[in-house]
Amino acid sequence: MGRIPLVDLQAAHAEVAEEVELGFKRIISATAFIGGEEVAAFEREFAAFVGVPHCVGVANGTDALELALRAAGVVAGDEVVLPANTFIATAEAVARVGARPVLVDMDPASYLVDVDAALAAVTPATRAVVPVHLYGQLAEVERLTDGLAGTGVTVVEDAAQCQGATRHGRGAGSWGIAATSFYPGKNLGAYGDAGAVVSTDAALATTVRTLANHGGLAKYVHDLVGCNSRLDALQAVVLRAKLVRLAAGNAARRAAAARYDEQLADLDVVRPVTLPGNEHVWHLYVVQVPDRDRALARLNEAGIGAGIHYPTPLHQTPAFAHLGYRAGAFPHAEAAAGRILSLPLHPHITAAQQKEVVAELTAALH
Repeated sequence: MGRIPLVDLQAAHAEVAEEVELGFKRIISATAFIGGEEVAAFEREFAAFVGVPHCVGVANGTDALELALRAAGVVAGDEVVLPANTFIATAEAVARVGARPVLVDMDPASYLVDVDAALAAVTPATRAVVPVHLYGQLAEVERLTDGLAGTGVTVVEDAAQCQGATRHGRGAGSWGIAATSFYPGKNLGAYGDAGAVVSTDAALATTVRTLANHGGLAKYVHDLVGCNSRLDALQAVVLRAKLVRLAAGNAARRAAAARYDEQLADLDVVRPVTLPGNEHVWHLYVVQVPDRDRALARLNEAGIGAGIHYPTPLHQTPAFAHLGYRAGAFPHAEAAAGRILSLPLHPHITAAQQKEVVAELTAALH
């Protein structure tokens, strides 16, 4: 870990260490490792936090998105529209269902999906559109749902980076169904892989739970061809301990983002923007800078854990070269990929640390 880490997991653990240790002892003593009250309690608590009636814990965020797509009726041969600038897991989940990812460009100001482009990409073969709530704020879900009304196309939200974020007071999943990840570095992070699907629709949630439990809700009853993707009780202990602290942690992230906004105001950087109506939770603070690779190297050499999210748009990865998109197909995503830089931001970062980050970045840009 550098002097100033991108994400401080040690500090995050210190906050909950005693509570987690007691919870682990409780689970181990009862040998209640799979399912049980700890998982059920977390599902209730996270659903309440998000503001939806249903939550299904699963093994990881990629599974969560695949299961949400399957529950929404996406099958082999369907098309699913998603942005080119996202982590590969978004497209992986589509491909694992057997559907074809149809990529669209991003809005250059927010980095979120270009809603007009997404709606224009819908064809008779489209079964779902996946807006990605990138960096900690929600995409314009209501514009998608309005634009898709009556088409039979489902909006399945990729909410892996936005635990606690809202749009016009609504959380991810409140438009129907959303998948999230509790990878350790997320705002709400487990001590390993974990994820969940949240929904307003009881039938969708039941289908997800069925699929994730080998296709059945009772032992040796298999109504569907499912898989094994369950949130384990040890991870639920961690997530419950962290969930009660998440609102405060998100508030600390917002304060840190505001400090960066002020300190970077006079630099040759493009600062992030928050869409009107959004409450951002700042999973990442992403700027655009000239000569990004040199700036990144300078920061890393100084012990500052800056990074890139994400360096390569999906259509330029070897895994999805078969989709046939050429260079220049998504100019905003491609241009941003060469300039974006994620600065350290987490609930425990101090104003003094941020001044160091900005000082090193300033030096790198001159």
